Amino acid sequence: MNRPHLLIAAAVSFAMTHVAVAAPVAPAAAALPASNPFAKLSALPFQYPAFDKIKDADFTPAFEAGMREQLREVEAIANSRKPATFENTIVAMERSGQLLSRVNVTFSNLQAANTNDQLDAIDTAISPKLAAHNDAIYLNAKLYARVKSLYDKRANLKLDAESLYLLERYNKDFERAGARLSAADKDKLKSLNGEIAVLQSAFTQNVMKEQNASALVVDNRAELAGMSEAAIDAAAAEGKKRGMDGKFVVAIGNTTGQAPLAELSNRAVRERMIALSLARGSRGGEFDNRSNVLRLAKLRADKAVLLGYPNYAAYSLDDQTAKTTTAVNGLLAELGKPAVANARKEAAEIQKVIDANNGGFQIGAADWDMYSSKVRAAQFNFDENQLKPYFELNNVLTNGVFFAANKLYGITFKERKDLPVYNPDVRVFDVYDADGKQLAIFLADMYARSNKRGGAWMNEYVSQNSLLGTHSVVANHLSIPKPPAGEPTLLTYDEVKTAFHEFGHALHGMFSNVKYPRFSGTSVPRDFVEFPSQVNEMWAVWPEVLGNYAKHYQTGAPIPKDLLDKVIAAKKFNQGFMTTEYIEASLIDQKWHQLTPAQIPTDVVAFETAALKEAGLDFAPVPPRYRSTYFSHVFSNGYSAGYYGYLWAEKLDADTVEWFNENGGLQRKNGDYFRKMLLSRGGTMDAMEMFHGFRGRDATIQPLLERRGLTAQ
Repeated sequence: MNRPHLLIAAAVSFAMTHVAVAAPVAPAAAALPASNPFAKLSALPFQYPAFDKIKDADFTPAFEAGMREQLREVEAIANSRKPATFENTIVAMERSGQLLSRVNVTFSNLQAANTNDQLDAIDTAISPKLAAHNDAIYLNAKLYARVKSLYDKRANLKLDAESLYLLERYNKDFERAGARLSAADKDKLKSLNGEIAVLQSAFTQNVMKEQNASALVVDNRAELAGMSEAAIDAAAAEGKKRGMDGKFVVAIGNTTGQAPLAELSNRAVRERMIALSLARGSRGGEFDNRSNVLRLAKLRADKAVLLGYPNYAAYSLDDQTAKTTTAVNGLLAELGKPAVANARKEAAEIQKVIDANNGGFQIGAADWDMYSSKVRAAQFNFDENQLKPYFELNNVLTNGVFFAANKLYGITFKERKDLPVYNPDVRVFDVYDADGKQLAIFLADMYARSNKRGGAWMNEYVSQNSLLGTHSVVANHLSIPKPPAGEPTLLTYDEVKTAFHEFGHALHGMFSNVKYPRFSGTSVPRDFVEFPSQVNEMWAVWPEVLGNYAKHYQTGAPIPKDLLDKVIAAKKFNQGFMTTEYIEASLIDQKWHQLTPAQIPTDVVAFETAALKEAGLDFAPVPPRYRSTYFSHVFSNGYSAGYYGYLWAEKLDADTVEWFNENGGLQRKNGDYFRKMLLSRGGTMDAMEMFHGFRGRDATIQPLLERRGLTAQ
């Protein structure tokens, strides 16, 4: 399965971010001191952030000055005595808020990748102000009147296609933000948005702190039997780091499933680990997220009703390619039943192995990873650990991810050491187009840290657009455990796919060739944004690519062909489990966000349990990939009512992989066409029309069903 990856933190522009605060502030106090690194554009190449000059104390004054500056700009547009034109209204808004964009994208990216108590405190304080700032813009009646007047006569403005679509998007953005509400309802909406912002910030911080607080702690090495000696040494070092000398600490990852479960031979320890994972945010204490979940569900439902929708999911989906809750519910129902049926078959095979080994227990969530690997070893005659020596991080990145991009698109990479970074582990590369001109700057932040959120994601520090003359500065973030000094970083197969996946997002940003900031790179519907990244995963096992990077880290010997053949043959293995855990999480997301305000429950865990049972997805050995209390995608990170989007996009992805195979695979002509028709266009047109233009037809679901082994149901 293409395991869901954490969201993309997209580049910020006024129209896209909805970063908009409290009441307008008096003009004169506004100027930001020249000593503040955000006061002017970075002098580094491509406006790369001056991380070495940015201090935590710089953010708050820069945020405040940025909001003041943009409000002045917007007020000037709204109060202009000149008749509204596309240039003096829409383009002027696209140019507004550049200071706020600079500080906001840098802050949000650093808080995700390298936070501390001060940044968390700034986030808590600034979030409601940003929400109110957003309202001050989108609920400005005079400003909306100018936008609406242009929208109403759009057919006579003789705009090019991208400009016309920009005008249409602005009008829809204003309407969805509440521009047509009465004054009283606008006040209600402002209050809702402010409280939602505060709670989302609290939820996010609780997830990270609870993840650290929920680490598995054991007293001796023997309890970690099955893990590598290097991993056990790392656990001992983590124990010492936390002031628990003599104890061993194994960090908890962001998903319900935990990587060590595939290795720990002590079942009692495995059960402790899965219990710790599942209990996060719902076990009491200062990081408990249950009240935040309930309150956010209620506030979002209230907001949706205020805006004229039956529930928040209907509001959210109205701006996605799926469009309706009926469509999403149908997709989840269509795949849920066969997925669980396959998972039950897989569980039966696992149980045979447990019984054959005189286990004396029924399979549970703590056992799946360990015993499914034994089933795979028996069926395909290979073990996951056989692969890791061939997946050394630098080889995967430079000779795999970069190599595939060079073959497909002609781009090249050159590492540079002269640009500042926010953490010593971050690597920086110049990216050159096929014609030799520099295209972008790419940052690779691959290791997990206690102050870095879990999972994997892409973000941009600078987004491409010709209006402002900017090029992409894009970053990929993974959460690979860092080995002890001197040890190689050896990846799992899933981590390899993740590296290719996130770079697919990076390509979407780097290849952007749009005029307006609103449309740059990944500024597409959430249920479309995962499509290009999932396509890029196909190159991880493409023979020419795999042969270039999958080499033994000690001997340089290529991965044996018979082992590679086994990996490819096992692609559909365990798909019942992986599809089920994903659909369970997607269903939970939809259930919360399809509630009306009067339907909000009082018990988070009981609500989840009932929702899964009602849908026929209550299979204990396969818990949801995320439970509500640590489901950052939907309660803090922008995928609210949108977690289904990975599966929705995978339908397009599977169909596109078929197109690449039909047309010869890893060839420049194919890459250039995919870039021209999709990757370069950002959000400049309807996403499904864009896909249709590329493929020549709508996507079919059969390739997806075959990929997941669901055709037999």
